[in-house]
Amino acid sequence: MSSAAAMDTRQLRLFDDAESALVTRGLKALSRASTHDADALRGHLRQLIDLSNLVRASPSLREPDSFAGKQRSEETLIEHLCENDGLSGELALPLKATLSRTFLIAKIQFLRGFVQACAYYSNRAGDELSELDSRLRDELAQSIYTQLAEELLLALLRKPDVRLATKRRAAEQLIQIWENAQVEIDDFCPLLESAWRARNRVNADLGSLLGTSEYFRLVCEDCPSDFLSFFARDEVSLQQKQAFEEFLFDMTFEEVATLRTAMRNNNVEAISVEWAEQVLGRKIERERVEDRIDPIALYRSYFRRQLAADFRIVAGRPGPRRTAEAYMMIYLLDHNMTARRSADAAACPHPLAPLEGGRARTTGGEDRAAGDEATDPDATGGGRADGGGDEPPG
Repeated sequence: MSSAAAMDTRQLRLFDDAESALVTRGLKALSRASTHDADALRGHLRQLIDLSNLVRASPSLREPDSFAGKQRSEETLIEHLCENDGLSGELALPLKATLSRTFLIAKIQFLRGFVQACAYYSNRAGDELSELDSRLRDELAQSIYTQLAEELLLALLRKPDVRLATKRRAAEQLIQIWENAQVEIDDFCPLLESAWRARNRVNADLGSLLGTSEYFRLVCEDCPSDFLSFFARDEVSLQQKQAFEEFLFDMTFEEVATLRTAMRNNNVEAISVEWAEQVLGRKIERERVEDRIDPIALYRSYFRRQLAADFRIVAGRPGPRRTAEAYMMIYLLDHNMTARRSADAAACPHPLAPLEGGRARTTGGEDRAAGDEATDPDATGGGRADGGGDEPPG
């Protein structure tokens, strides 16, 4: 067997069939444009294979074991993850989880390099690399969405006001991801993947900051009706509405408030992206540039909103305590759902319609809606000050 054929056989372990065929075809096409760059990507691919073998050789997180006189099992790992406050970062995770996360990041870097090379040489090598560039961007986006979903689940584990039952389901989902490095977001949460894919194809126009234009463009990009309906239902909470505004405008709650104040003070009814950049003092990233999506911009948007939500919890500041995606994920976990895709989003009411009295209507007269968890310590995972138990290595 030739080295190229051996590479093709081994890379099937790294990618699904469609991805593997795309990578093989892409490397051949790139070789005709630049042998040097194609060889560099093949070297990266060999490193991916080595990482994949390390993940595969690591003991299963589900198999019972013992270490330093302590029994370990999937149940003890779930308990450890639910008690973890996040301050220990990767140090609190078992080795297989860290290796699996490293593999996914390395795969993202490989696909980013592939996209950069195809974009650079597409003007010289004709339509084939241009088409490959578009398809590779979609594969890169899916890997980044998988990374985002993993970060989202980890963020729920460290929240002190998330119910223990919800944390347990999040931990179980993470173990499933870490056990198989080939698991991607469409295997466990296609609804969020579809929502992120649609959002990645919409640039916020801002305008009057009502969100109407951005909302209907999400509809046109096939954002799932289940996702849009969640933020349009009668019992939606004020914080969920605010989080959806953040998602629509690609800004934090505080930035949206700053812009609205500046609009009132300057008697401005509609704003441009350039005007907003001057007021906020930062560049507003575009998820889509000249028909090419930039999933890194969406990744940065999520972390900007997540960091702001974490700060509000610590500082006791007003605004959403979670991202829009986190509210949705909690709902899916609590209802044990894998949401379906739906192109029929046009029937959804606009989620940013004014709430009665500034508060959401609820069916049971309660103040709390889905995803707004109780802060009763008996109902939550707590979030221990010591950062949880001493579960790793694993």
